[in-house]
Amino acid sequence: MKKEIIFFDGDGTLWYPQKTKYQEKPHWIYSLHSKDTRIQCKHLMMIPTVLSTLEKLKKMGIITILLSTHPHPPEEADSIINHKATYFKLNDLFDEIHATREYHSSKGEFIVKILKERGIPKNKALMIGDNYRWDYKPARDVGVDALLIESEYMKKDNQGKRIKRIIKKLSDIFNHI
Repeated sequence: MKKEIIFFDGDGTLWYPQKTKYQEKPHWIYSLHSKDTRIQCKHLMMIPTVLSTLEKLKKMGIITILLSTHPHPPEEADSIINHKATYFKLNDLFDEIHATREYHSSKGEFIVKILKERGIPKNKALMIGDNYRWDYKPARDVGVDALLIESEYMKKDNQGKRIKRIIKKLSDIFNHI
């Protein structure tokens, strides 16, 4: 069934630290660098195929939503995620941008709310992320299809878990929509 809406995680899915890329979880950069988002962004890079993939999805008429977990109060978290999208010039490629709360089921809750508001059935939605507990599982728990981007840290974290839907790069999603 054709997907009408795709949810994307931010860190590790759309951008990652230049220094470690997919070798380590991307969150380390926020504890080592200044709390200033502008300084943090200078240490991040957009992941290859992100821009072309998002542009192609928009041309296909697919709704794109950015959902990224942040440990800050909601208003500050929304400001941070919007700053990152602006920094990478991705704002126009997303229909909505939201910072989700810092507990595992938060993304699932946001997904359900957005689907309900837009009148889109769960089987026409897809979540793309780089972390099993924060991206893949919350979507699956609410009945939404999910893909996990392969990384060194993903392989270590998910030993023993049977994750069938793994992609090597973001543009591989076209094989699943």
